[in-house]
Amino acid sequence: MKKIFLSLSLACALMTLAGCEKDLEQNPLSNGSVPDFYKTAADFDQAMSSVYSSLRAYPDREVVLSELRSDNMFAVSSIGSRDWDPINNFSAALLVINPYVADAWASDYSTIFRANTMLEQLAQNGAATGSLRTRYEGETKFIRAFMYLDLVRKFGKVPVIDKPLIPQEVALIKRGEVAQVYALIEADLRTAIANLPAAYTGSGVGATLGVGRVTSGAAKALLALVYLTKSGPTYGINGPGLASNEYDKANVLLDEIINRTGTPISASYSLQSTYANIFSPTNENNSEVIFDLQYISNGTGTLGSSFMNVVAPDGYYTSLALPFSAGSVEIKPTSNDLNTVSYSATDLRRAVNIQQGYTNAGTTDTRPFFKKYINVAAKGTSRTDWATNFIVMRYADVLMMKAECEVRNVGGSPATAAARLTPLRTRAGLPALTTIDLPGLMEERRREFAGENLRWNDLMRSGLALTTMNAWILREDPPTGNPPTYKITRPLTADLLLYPVPQVELSSAPGLYDQNPGY
Repeated sequence: MKKIFLSLSLACALMTLAGCEKDLEQNPLSNGSVPDFYKTAADFDQAMSSVYSSLRAYPDREVVLSELRSDNMFAVSSIGSRDWDPINNFSAALLVINPYVADAWASDYSTIFRANTMLEQLAQNGAATGSLRTRYEGETKFIRAFMYLDLVRKFGKVPVIDKPLIPQEVALIKRGEVAQVYALIEADLRTAIANLPAAYTGSGVGATLGVGRVTSGAAKALLALVYLTKSGPTYGINGPGLASNEYDKANVLLDEIINRTGTPISASYSLQSTYANIFSPTNENNSEVIFDLQYISNGTGTLGSSFMNVVAPDGYYTSLALPFSAGSVEIKPTSNDLNTVSYSATDLRRAVNIQQGYTNAGTTDTRPFFKKYINVAAKGTSRTDWATNFIVMRYADVLMMKAECEVRNVGGSPATAAARLTPLRTRAGLPALTTIDLPGLMEERRREFAGENLRWNDLMRSGLALTTMNAWILREDPPTGNPPTYKITRPLTADLLLYPVPQVELSSAPGLYDQNPGY
């Protein structure tokens, strides 16, 4: 089968589709060009690949904006101040102008623009027909929903744009209410569930190229996550939680995936026999993977991944005799709290997830860091040329989301939730539990998905963000000096749970957007 490779060079080839990358950076919501590209079915397939390709840098920024923001990491520069410091420290004044925050907004909307252009052409152009057109619509709407979920979880209210617009039109669209954003997300995912196959087989243009394309099972899993996120607490802010109590809707979808029921029937997913095997570069696209982003090493760094570099110190790469740096000279996020507080000594996942320091040229650095995706067998010729896929969602997450419903007595009970976790705990070398509560389940998720950029969003939707983070801050960021000084803003308040609207967006259309409280 042929992979869908994430290639931004492909996007530049589609100049009339979405402009070159420089143009996308200048106009993050829209480019304004009228496409003259879609003439054949092969053109549509290339355009579909371009929509996928725009996700290439997604995991790199998620490491910083989600994993580092949580209690899984504490990353403070030893020299000067780096762009990740304000994120680690919840520094309100600096986050408004932070490049990571600005890039998340701009990149998500760039992907949305490509998706909107594709959908408009599918509606107006007859080159893609029948089941091919139906499936392209499902794939595109899945990706658009994925981006809007990312936006609403980071910023709360955001502009809702469902068609290609020129910059002058974009400048008239205010931030939509969170419920309005969710309405589009849910509609898109319901279409994706109906339109997408459970799996891909065969060959041919746009037909069953398979590996890397989204499926109905992926759409069901993402929609279940949407319902869980919506059901989370509001914290008194215009954030992703609406306290909507839609656990029953999530439970139905999760049952369909687990039990292979519903129409269309979900593909058969299963857990891998060992935890390490999930992330092996020789076992990618395995039975546990529901949706991942595809990369290959092609010698130029245009098709490879680089997300694992964000958390690995340069010295570790040198100790592995890799001929290039990680690219993160100063960002050495430690995970001491996760390492020493959450994992037990017998948990087999800890050794896969966390490297306990390293020695290079006789110098030892004792700080732990995430290494689960780093494997020399997947190295390329540069730090952006790794042949390592990024798993966005896997079957273990489906099982744990089902348990999340059960601990709330929806579709089960705390006892059945504990039983649901038994295969995961057995794989990790741990005994079964007889019951579990929500905080305990979130710790189980923390250990299972460490380094996969899920922790912050888990804390948010569970209602544990403020209590967990404020307790962690006291442990991980003790005062120094006299009078005492701290790195992280304390106490953490609800207003800081969202990111601010980037200053570049506020400046581009003065008076259009209101800023999130606290900034």
